[in-house]
Amino acid sequence: MNWYRRWPRWCKRVLAGLVAAQLVLVLAAAGYVWSVDLPPDPVPPQASVLYYRDGTTVLARFGPTDRTDVTIDKIPVDVRRAFIAAEDRGFYEHHGVSVRGLARALWSNIVSDSGEGASTITQQYVRNAYLTQERTVTRKAKEAALALKVESTFSKDEILRRYLNTIYFGRGAYGIEAAAQAFFGRSVDHLTGYQGSVLAAMVKDPTRGDPAVDPTWTLNRWKWIVRAMSDAGWLPPGAAEQTPYPDVAKESVTASTIGGPAGLITDRVEDELVAAGFSRQQVRTGGLRITTTLDATAQQAAVKSIAKALHGQPDELRSALVAIDPQDGGVRAYYGGDRGRGYFDDALAARPPASTFKPLVLAAAEEHDINYRSYYNGSSPRQFTDRGGAPLYNLDNMQCPVCPLDIAMVHSLNTPFYALAEQLGPVAIRKLARRLGIPEKYGDQTTMVDLKGELSPGRTRSDIAIGRYPVTPADLATVYATMAGGGNRADRHFVQSVTSAGGSVPYRHVVKRTRVLDGGVAADVGAVLAQVVEHDGAVPGVPAAAKTGSQQYGNTSDSSDAWTAGWAQGLAAVVWLGRDKPGPIRTKKGTAINGDGMPYEIFKSFLSGALSGQPARALASAAEVGQVRKDDLRTLEPGTEMAPGRMFPGPQKGDLVDKSLAVGSWDERVTRLTGALQKYAVSAPDFSVSVVDRKTGHTYDYRGDREFETASVVKLELLAALMLQVQDANRKLTTAEKKRVRKMIVASDNDAAVQVYDAIGGPDGLRDALQRLGLNDTEPDEQFGLSRTTAADQTRMVLALTGSGGPLTKASKDAILQLMSQVNADQTWGVSAASFSGEQTAQKNGWLSRSSESGKWIVNTTGRISGAKTDVAMSVLSHGNSDQPAGIAVVEQVAAMTRSYLGW
Repeated sequence: MNWYRRWPRWCKRVLAGLVAAQLVLVLAAAGYVWSVDLPPDPVPPQASVLYYRDGTTVLARFGPTDRTDVTIDKIPVDVRRAFIAAEDRGFYEHHGVSVRGLARALWSNIVSDSGEGASTITQQYVRNAYLTQERTVTRKAKEAALALKVESTFSKDEILRRYLNTIYFGRGAYGIEAAAQAFFGRSVDHLTGYQGSVLAAMVKDPTRGDPAVDPTWTLNRWKWIVRAMSDAGWLPPGAAEQTPYPDVAKESVTASTIGGPAGLITDRVEDELVAAGFSRQQVRTGGLRITTTLDATAQQAAVKSIAKALHGQPDELRSALVAIDPQDGGVRAYYGGDRGRGYFDDALAARPPASTFKPLVLAAAEEHDINYRSYYNGSSPRQFTDRGGAPLYNLDNMQCPVCPLDIAMVHSLNTPFYALAEQLGPVAIRKLARRLGIPEKYGDQTTMVDLKGELSPGRTRSDIAIGRYPVTPADLATVYATMAGGGNRADRHFVQSVTSAGGSVPYRHVVKRTRVLDGGVAADVGAVLAQVVEHDGAVPGVPAAAKTGSQQYGNTSDSSDAWTAGWAQGLAAVVWLGRDKPGPIRTKKGTAINGDGMPYEIFKSFLSGALSGQPARALASAAEVGQVRKDDLRTLEPGTEMAPGRMFPGPQKGDLVDKSLAVGSWDERVTRLTGALQKYAVSAPDFSVSVVDRKTGHTYDYRGDREFETASVVKLELLAALMLQVQDANRKLTTAEKKRVRKMIVASDNDAAVQVYDAIGGPDGLRDALQRLGLNDTEPDEQFGLSRTTAADQTRMVLALTGSGGPLTKASKDAILQLMSQVNADQTWGVSAASFSGEQTAQKNGWLSRSSESGKWIVNTTGRISGAKTDVAMSVLSHGNSDQPAGIAVVEQVAAMTRSYLGW
């Protein structure tokens, strides 16, 4: 104690004070624990009830649908260990409270109000059985006190039994026995430790933890738990890597669930309450009275309108509808699918919004003092700097050389709005979209930017003007609700208030409106979209504003996504129609579905029904923001007729083909075509063409065996070689490989092609694959695009994908052709010049500027043209072109001439 005597008096006093303070805290804590009584055993869980916004009409009831308590001896030891490994590895050593976790939780609440802090199994049981889920210091202190009481009252095994019998696992299963039945179709006493680890993974998040909802998240957490059990000596080393993931039922085998459109509404309500601090268990078992923002009349109108439109239509058609009150952000109607709880929600799936994004471009223009009556060049096609040389067309190649922006909006012309986006800068439009309601990210992916493999990865191009960047119907509804609300944004929400079983109100949504857009700009956009409604068809009894949009499916006349978005006073709505996986959407009669068709009919029917009985309210009058500008007209060709607003059709698909030339016998046609190509070759760069008509068996080639560098058309052979490698290994493409080959073919991404080239073994691997495919004229190069090939060999590649037999399986052929038919719009020139409306083109193009030839361009095209009476493989190769557009003109002219004379 000599060291203590040498201390200064003030140090001794400080130490004494600290000891005294610690004793006081310990005594106070002990007194608090003693003062807290352990409540009676918890009452059985009670279902919660969702009400429409009137607070009296029931929307849905949800909660525990299955519970059977079991004794601890019925739960296998390895199953118990899985939960201990996942939630509380020191369960049998501590006295109910994690001191370190409690301290961290208290500090987090005091400093950052984050609600962090690990809990023991005992604390979790106490929270679920006796307390609310509020994140406060008081609740955490009471939780710790009750945990100590529980530890002094019950044995560890009894606490674990109670805990496992009170957890909510998802699928309506409350407790370990119900969960075993719901996920594995067997009693808990027949579960293995690996199956128990699947259930233990769900404690953290009963919805996301369901393997049917997020299999990747669940698998990763399962492996983490199994590794922890291995570390503890409860499972063999390496079990997580060597043991296959247990088979889990795709759907609950015992519990009923909420079906129909109300099921997904229930999911969204639960997600919102979890974000507000409730646990899923409390939401489902706490007997809560939840008043939603949903309007019974509007919801009925949504369901009825969609059901009527889809009745008798192809099963693959999917639809979504989200309607929001612009004044408070409350969701008044919601339809993400009709299969019920836990299924895929189409209202939250990001899809290309197509022309429904053009109103945002107009709003951004007015923010830059450009009036909606300004004149822009609406000619088609037009070239723009950020499209890699690919021309941009208007729908049906409509022309409006001197086009007011409001007229361009009514007719949904692409070129004026693309020019406007290029003038403003696409980042300005992205920033506006963010202000109006599009989030910064979807998962880990930044929104409204090019993806890896596209022209400008991580950057926003003017393609944003024509809706190429995917957004969800729900977020687009927020955007339109913000414009409908005069530029005031309110957060989208489903819940008005929550009343507990005891009558208290632990949650009430507070509406916050933020000005994000000038009211005059919003009024002008509404006035222009009212013209769209006047053109496309009025909403019965309701003054409305709307914009339709259709996302083209590959190089076809079909759409993959069709939209209508708009508003009336007091209600904004977005309707989407498409498929689970992108593909052509058609009616039962085979007619293509576009935004101004079925989605617009749903929109009109919905608005009319949702606002039935309410007095018609006029939209805000135009404010005429900005100056009328004409700058873009300087891009018009000399001699253009300067007639404001004049619309007329431009050249159409197949216009280059002259059917009148296809007369006489096949041999006569061949002779005339050869003569025409020889005459054309005098003034054109070097080219070759090869054709096989699979309907008739006729073949034709002009210099078909002449060697040319492949450029990117060799990517077809790279993909075929990879598919052969996959077939030989008796496996499927991995997720990473699927993404890579899609970029390589659809977006013509060279980085992805290099990776594929390496994967197949470079030139030697490609050479082996070419021999198997019968492509003997193609010689691989270290740089894949410098490989040499012939038009005849490229046609043989297409035939290998369309004919029977050969080394490629039907599944491999179909996968390659599907990718070829989905090439980005800026890749669809070439072979398509020899096709007509109603025919489909599956193709691959390539181009390359050669420094060794003074910058001359190689431009190649290869593919298949198919239709009711057509099935042709065609390849056109060329080099020596002055630039890319000139090369495109050559290969398209050759393709069109070939069909003109041969007349397939």
